[in-house]
Amino acid sequence: MTSTSPLPGLARFNALEESAARAVLHEACASTAWASRLLAARPYATVDDLYEVSDAAMAELTDADLAEAMAGHPPIGRPKPGDPTSAREQRGMAGASEQLRAEMLELNLAYQEKFGHVFLICATGRTGEQMRDAVEERIGNAPELEREIVRTELGKINRIRLARLVEED
Repeated sequence: MTSTSPLPGLARFNALEESAARAVLHEACASTAWASRLLAARPYATVDDLYEVSDAAMAELTDADLAEAMAGHPPIGRPKPGDPTSAREQRGMAGASEQLRAEMLELNLAYQEKFGHVFLICATGRTGEQMRDAVEERIGNAPELEREIVRTELGKINRIRLARLVEED
């Protein structure tokens, strides 16, 4: 049986006052331009409509908008204290050996030095070793290619975070 009414979480998001909606969107992604685009398209009939607007907004982010979004993400292996979202997403590093943690710290610093921002990857479901392998592979990328990979990864993260937002009862 399918329902034509939106999920309770989506209905609640649609009904939020703009400032409250902006705050929950900022928790999902630190880009002001992205949040503004999602706010402007409310109300959403379906979750897929929300995802489509999110994806379109991601595609249109400028370099400055991407930088703003990335600034909201802690380095892999070092989630912000008291940030359950980053800790949950980076769970693959939770049981990592000291050697792997040291490797990630070194790789994060080298990546940040080269590209000027944190290494960003959709860490949900990835092991620490997979994240290390990804940064090792991507550190050799040209900045233009890496920016587009970051845009894709950020889009994946945003979808996961939006799903969590609208699927809550």
